Amino acid sequence: MTKRQMIYLACTGAVLATGLGAAPSAGLPTVHRVEPGESIQAAVDAAMPGDTIVLSPGTYRESVRITKSDLTLRGSGAAASVLVPGAASAGTCATSGHGVCVTGAAGSPVAGATVRSLTLKGFAKNGLWASRTDRLTVRNVTAENNGQWGVALERSVRSALSHNIARNNGDAGLFVANTNDHGEEGALDTNGTAVHHNLLVGNRIGITVRRLRNVFVGHNEATGNCAAVFLVGDETPPRAGALSVHHNYIHANNKYCPKNPRLPFLQGSGIVLTGVEKSLVTKNLVQDNVGASPLSGGIVLFKSFVAAFNESNDIRDNVLLRNGPADLANRDDAAKDNTFQRNTCAVSEPAGMC
Repeated sequence: MTKRQMIYLACTGAVLATGLGAAPSAGLPTVHRVEPGESIQAAVDAAMPGDTIVLSPGTYRESVRITKSDLTLRGSGAAASVLVPGAASAGTCATSGHGVCVTGAAGSPVAGATVRSLTLKGFAKNGLWASRTDRLTVRNVTAENNGQWGVALERSVRSALSHNIARNNGDAGLFVANTNDHGEEGALDTNGTAVHHNLLVGNRIGITVRRLRNVFVGHNEATGNCAAVFLVGDETPPRAGALSVHHNYIHANNKYCPKNPRLPFLQGSGIVLTGVEKSLVTKNLVQDNVGASPLSGGIVLFKSFVAAFNESNDIRDNVLLRNGPADLANRDDAAKDNTFQRNTCAVSEPAGMC
């Protein structure tokens, strides 16, 4: 045996004797596996920050509440792992009518949580509800046939909603807002929430961004909704704005939705701006959105219902085809300093913007 080999064996023995090479540290992340019929909530409650809860294929009849940071709830694929309401579900998430809740507290947000690769289906309110989160990731989730919103966030920053399918939900497929209540607080700066590469089909509204700043909405497809994208502000400072809507495919959002206490009936709306400022809408393909609602058309600036106005928004380099009654429409009498540049379109209100 060579001298080098003898030194190696001596060092190896010392490591084994101290236990450093024997077993993983107790502080390492743990994977908690859940089978159909077992409790997801029990696994979440037992998990520590950094852990992952993995759902085997099957249907789970419960609601789940996450209040710890750095947890991952992961299914085996949206088609394989499905959450639906359960008759015996308990807790505030279930009683509120939600599927998955990620909820922090004032001054103590849930940070770094991830929900991915599962389906949230048939809940009375929302498939996923998140409040007071930081760096929440929702990816490869299908949210369908929920009573209000498919995936909804309030008071949350630096979120990432990507590669999800939101289908046939009662209101918005994806909803991000400063707060869920209807008080007119000033807009929340999200520090870069991103809503991208999602498919929105058959909802009242595909994506709603309400009373926020610094949100990116890009590379989504919206079709078969009553309206595709709503950017909504109010008159309370700071104003909603600094939004970027780019490279989306918005087509044939011609489903009819009756009026509600906040909006007239909806049909044939592509991208609607109401009460926002300093936002960029660019390089979107918007076609075949046709209706007779005051909000119908390809890209529409509309007067706010709370006396806010659209200001200093840049609508440029979009392709708008066969939208009705107009490809581009400015229906906000109080609007000022909005620009329309290099858009490919046929009909505008007023004329001359194409």
